[in-house]
Amino acid sequence: MLNGFDSDSVFTPEQVLENRGRVAIFIDGSNLFYAAMQLSMEIDYTKLLCRLTAGSRLLRSFFYTGVDRTNEKQQGFLLWMRRNGYRVVAKDLVQLPDGSKKANLDVEIAVDMMSLVGAYDTAILVSGDGDLAYAVDAVSYRGARVEVVSLRSMTSDSLINVADRYIDLEQIKDEIQKSARHGHSHPHPPHPHYSYRPLDLAETDKVG
Repeated sequence: MLNGFDSDSVFTPEQVLENRGRVAIFIDGSNLFYAAMQLSMEIDYTKLLCRLTAGSRLLRSFFYTGVDRTNEKQQGFLLWMRRNGYRVVAKDLVQLPDGSKKANLDVEIAVDMMSLVGAYDTAILVSGDGDLAYAVDAVSYRGARVEVVSLRSMTSDSLINVADRYIDLEQIKDEIQKSARHGHSHPHPPHPHYSYRPLDLAETDKVG
């Protein structure tokens, strides 16, 4: 498989991009953050937006994340995201009895995907969470194409099976990671280093 396409794919990558129409992007922030950790990379969110859009007309790019209102570093990052092409959908973290914190945004992602059907031709879901498979299937039945982008080792088979196209993050790693720079200057604020392990990732139906 190359860039999400099987060697015997009916359509070439160029043909698929031509048929994408208007795209809407839905990013599961915690899922993406932990995928990046697995790949030992730091994401350049400007490059990510360009790579996912790939020249198609962009309706909107949503970034879903749990937030700690006292974390100034995280608040700065989300402000940067809002000013650089992303619509941030945030939910306050809830502390669990074991001390960890969670913010499950599956419902928000599913509702937004369904609500905007008709406004976009292709939905790009950046998540490996199998809980979203039903929403993806429902969107497909409404006539939209769905592309899933995630790390294969953290992605449910049920999600891949209902997607029209699947792209492994590892295969586009070089296109979306921050460039190595000398010194301390950097054009983007740092990604927040969450002090919690999102429960929605721990509960995801993962496959090796």
